[in-house]
Amino acid sequence: MQPIFHVIFAQQENFEHMKYSKSLLVTAVLGIAFSSCGGGENDDNIETDAPADSIEIGVLDQHSHANVAEVKTTHLHLDLSVDFESKLLVGSVRHSIDNIAGVETMIFDSHSLTIEKVELDNGVETTFELGNYDELLGKSLSVAVLPETESVTIYYSTAPDSKALQWLAPQQTAGKSEPYLFTQGEAVLTRTWIPCQDTPGNRITYSADITVPNQLMAVMSADNPTEKDSEGKYHFEMDKPIPCYLIALAVGDLEFAALGSRTGVYAEPSMIEKSVYEFADVEKMIEVAEGLYGEYKWGRYDIIVLPPSFPFGGMENPKLTFATPTILAGDRSLVSLIAHELAHSWSGNLVTNATWDDFWLNEGFTVYFENRIMEALYGKEHSDMLFSIEYEEMLNENKAILEGEYPDDTKLKLDLVGRDPDDGMSAIAYVKGALFLMTLEEEVGREKFDVFINSYFGDHEFQTLTTEDFVVYLDENLLKPNASDFNVDEWIYGQGIPENAVQIESNRFDLVTEVSLLIPEMANAQSLGIDEAAWTTQEWMHFIRQIPAETAADKFLLLDTEFGFKNCGNSEIMAEWYIASIKHGYDGINVDMENFLINVGRRKFLEPIYTELAKSDEGLDLGRAIYEKARRNYHAISFNTVDEILGWES
Repeated sequence: MQPIFHVIFAQQENFEHMKYSKSLLVTAVLGIAFSSCGGGENDDNIETDAPADSIEIGVLDQHSHANVAEVKTTHLHLDLSVDFESKLLVGSVRHSIDNIAGVETMIFDSHSLTIEKVELDNGVETTFELGNYDELLGKSLSVAVLPETESVTIYYSTAPDSKALQWLAPQQTAGKSEPYLFTQGEAVLTRTWIPCQDTPGNRITYSADITVPNQLMAVMSADNPTEKDSEGKYHFEMDKPIPCYLIALAVGDLEFAALGSRTGVYAEPSMIEKSVYEFADVEKMIEVAEGLYGEYKWGRYDIIVLPPSFPFGGMENPKLTFATPTILAGDRSLVSLIAHELAHSWSGNLVTNATWDDFWLNEGFTVYFENRIMEALYGKEHSDMLFSIEYEEMLNENKAILEGEYPDDTKLKLDLVGRDPDDGMSAIAYVKGALFLMTLEEEVGREKFDVFINSYFGDHEFQTLTTEDFVVYLDENLLKPNASDFNVDEWIYGQGIPENAVQIESNRFDLVTEVSLLIPEMANAQSLGIDEAAWTTQEWMHFIRQIPAETAADKFLLLDTEFGFKNCGNSEIMAEWYIASIKHGYDGINVDMENFLINVGRRKFLEPIYTELAKSDEGLDLGRAIYEKARRNYHAISFNTVDEILGWES
């Protein structure tokens, strides 16, 4: 997933820690899911009453009810109809299971689902029980099974407000003529549209039969159609084992266009041409990635450009990256997001964090890999600018977290007991994680480090790992062979950024800073001597961030008149400009900012803009007035965050 970089600005709700039985505590199977590496001091290794030779000891996933160490899904098949009028998915999911321990209860995760009935194997109805409701985790779904049971079929329907599902009216789409649906399962929202064992610690294959209105197309994180079916019936297969959070569905008025022999893009008809232009280098990105870290294992790599309410920059759903339209800048300046999601095909999708406390294993590796792809394609100077922008954001967030309620969130290894996993989706996991790997690279040299990363992906493909598994593997395969006493524990288990962090500097940014310092005394913007055509998006962002604190609002008017930041069409630049303008009391942005906030649902932009507005009474009033119009356009992931910032009660 593309970086969110959000700070926890308001106190999180405290969810009572679930009191689990022994069978519930063991929630991730080591047999096929984990490497054989031993755990560290932060592991929760729980014993069960099963015979030692019948069950592997697993790792506690505090965010799942499922007893996957005893009985687990190996494959699931969805048979669902999409009802736009009622905003419901209705049908069934059949779980093919492996009853490892021969238990008589299989436990699934569910949230806001209506369970009609449950059948075993050849249609034999069985009993089930829903547990107590938890706002974050939903309800456990306990199903009576037999030791010899091979499949469990659950008949169910979703709720209109299921958190993973966003139902869009035609006016919320680019074409304005047809409705749209997309899902977002990471981290623990797949259980709101599929009753499943919703833990990254268990990997499964899946298939699906999805029925939609015949004027629409359905696509999933699987093998996909390239044309609409006249009856609205679509079949999907994902034959590689993935965690449940990567099961994804989108339904809309879609067209497909090829980008290369194994790449393509889906978008609404009015956006397809622009999307094809923007993603012209995707095939080259795959070739570069394979040259760095081995074969792309997923067959095709396609992209779907979603409506603007999508809460993230991108989501790495295998075979089909979900992407925000805010990256369609018209100049290919924001395609590092695609490099990021492509890199997830190795880090995150091929090798997955075992629990959400280990989230940095997904994102730190991905930011590092993304940076290497961008360096190979566009040069080190460009990749250094990209990383420097993220590094600035991470330093600011690191400071805010250290001063907040959860300073331990600046550690790579997290402890999110009783908290939403989204709390861990900060710049720490992404950028501190990547900085850790960059510093390791500097320690041993790029050549040796690349051999190590290749081995890491190869030795753990289609597996899940804890941080402790990685530490053991790192020590045995990189540090000991190179006689390195690298400060691993400080990086992973310590707060903040260690002093030996590698320094990523950009000479071009230094020149931009010199120009920014001239702003308070400038007579007009032309006097700054900026060659607009030569500057990249990242240089403009840095320029805006470096505007001195003493700059008066009238200087912002001069800059806006010259460069048109407030409505330039580049979402990254516009968001930076709105934040800086609010800080300096420049209200010439208000109309354009309102339009932006109403039409863009990407949390990366919403959170800092609304946060800056909320710092003054006048700004808070403006923010709430805009939000009243905008909230219905946002996904739950976004509006839950903004609700807290603005103290909103719906």
